[in-house]
Amino acid sequence: MEYSNVDARLEGRLMELYKVHRERAEKIDWSYHDFIPWDKARCFKKEPWEESQRTLPTAIYTAIETALLTEVNLPWFTTHLNVTFKGALEPLVDFIHTWVSEEDQHSSLLETYLIITRNANPHELRKLRKHVVEQGFECEFPEPVQVMAYTAIQELATMVYYNNVAKVAQNYDRDLATLLRRLAKDESLHYAFYRDAVKAHLELDPNYVYHVSHVLLNFGMPGRNMPDFEDRMKVIGHEANYGPEQYFLQVVDVLVEFWGIRELTPSHSEAEEAKNNMLKHHDRLKKISERAARKKANA
Repeated sequence: MEYSNVDARLEGRLMELYKVHRERAEKIDWSYHDFIPWDKARCFKKEPWEESQRTLPTAIYTAIETALLTEVNLPWFTTHLNVTFKGALEPLVDFIHTWVSEEDQHSSLLETYLIITRNANPHELRKLRKHVVEQGFECEFPEPVQVMAYTAIQELATMVYYNNVAKVAQNYDRDLATLLRRLAKDESLHYAFYRDAVKAHLELDPNYVYHVSHVLLNFGMPGRNMPDFEDRMKVIGHEANYGPEQYFLQVVDVLVEFWGIRELTPSHSEAEEAKNNMLKHHDRLKKISERAARKKANA
């Protein structure tokens, strides 16, 4: 299937998107030390960690630790982006470099917060982080347009995740809720760039839906290889405000609508088939979301 590479005709549009991103990011430039409650810090040598020191409910802690173990995959995801977009259009390469510099603080902020507030056992967290990074991460989408679609979905999912968990965390730790919403701002800008880049390709040639569909049907978060990922997501879905219904309503449904998938008219039969498969997948997720919502309401 052709229509896999970035279209050179979109260089000007991508340059505009990158310029807008830089302008928006400049207005909210930040440093993670501003969000750490340093006054809560205590010496672990003088006062060793005990589980009784944890103040967050299990579900909220699990949500934050899971986010941290996802963010630490940055070196591996960066490697994949560099390989995928090597020799690509200049604004794409420049954006990737900017994206990495902005994402770089995320894992540091989450890890430092959990340790300073003594919500995390620092020794166990270090072992878990090392294990996850050592495993590595390989993205199964090799084509540039696929990677842009994947990253758009991933960034939106992460933005929604942070904002949704923040709503629950607000009742237990306002500082935590504030830092989660700050991370969500970064994700929202990253999402907007990739979302609009994919939209530009679909508007230029609807046959790109072939690759967008493939990604949506096979999407999985970068952290899915961490230990107990499925169990973690069940806990988070039940008690931390991010489950199947949120993924459908706030991620999949939003992108299908924004990208105008239903209105696309591909000229290639395989692209048309991919579009229809994507819409069928959308409808299946809608039913799963509705069933999960009813189950939660009954419970």
